[in-house]
Amino acid sequence: MFTGCGTALVTPFTSDSSLDETTLRNLIRRQIEAGISFLVPCGTTGESPTLERAEHLRVVEITLEEAKGIVPVLAGAGGYNTGEVIDLARELETMGADGILSVTPYYNKPTQEGMYQHFKAIASSISIPIIVYSVQGRTGVNVEPATLKRLSEIDLIIGVKEASGSIGQIARVVHDVPERFLVLSGDDPITLPIMALGGKGVISVVSNQIPAEMTRLAQLCLAGDFAAARLVQRKYLPLMEINFVESNPIPVKAAMALMGLLDPVWRLPLVAPSPANLARIESVLASLQLLAGRSVHAAD
Repeated sequence: MFTGCGTALVTPFTSDSSLDETTLRNLIRRQIEAGISFLVPCGTTGESPTLERAEHLRVVEITLEEAKGIVPVLAGAGGYNTGEVIDLARELETMGADGILSVTPYYNKPTQEGMYQHFKAIASSISIPIIVYSVQGRTGVNVEPATLKRLSEIDLIIGVKEASGSIGQIARVVHDVPERFLVLSGDDPITLPIMALGGKGVISVVSNQIPAEMTRLAQLCLAGDFAAARLVQRKYLPLMEINFVESNPIPVKAAMALMGLLDPVWRLPLVAPSPANLARIESVLASLQLLAGRSVHAAD
């Protein structure tokens, strides 16, 4: 269900910082028309830390309405309070989400045993699949391969979004977990090598901008055609990289605004990119002929 390319959807806002439901629907339709494999609302890229609970549920509701069963929806439900995560996961299950993407607890920095018990508790409380999201650079904790191996023995925990950035660690994870356990790339630039190691796809930021192309890269990798996948990788690597010139999702939303896909609005504490970085983003888009002729104001 969650193989190939899934888009970590941005959350569009209007000029007064309220949820832009019309644009969100348009973005989701664009993804589906491009052939995306699955959708991931309310993750980090969706600015989930700034969403009120009702907004979080509304974003998922809209995604489910637009997906209409055509593509699966893997809804974000993570945090550092296990009880609250369980409550949210239950609500998302009731709404019809196909699965849950749950980031490791951040700030309180649990031990490996703490993380195991955290995810085990979530899995014991719902009946839809869970994909663990390991991103030490944001959370301060790393899900070690031995812990993922233990988690893979829990039926509902079906995979990991691996964003440690360590190819060595990811190789060990792929080696240690069962074949049925999905190892998904959490970093666009290294999707190809992760899938060459046995990964089954990517939860992507850049597919917000280029859904068809990123879907093609993932499908080529799944088919074992790495020569063709490298051509896609070579062309779009600058875009994958520029999306992280500042904290995600600052650059990707700036780029999407320049592409005419949404208004350039972030919620504090995120702000527009610096003038220098905005110029770099615009240059990459121009080189790929993705500009729509719209202007975006940089941060002061």
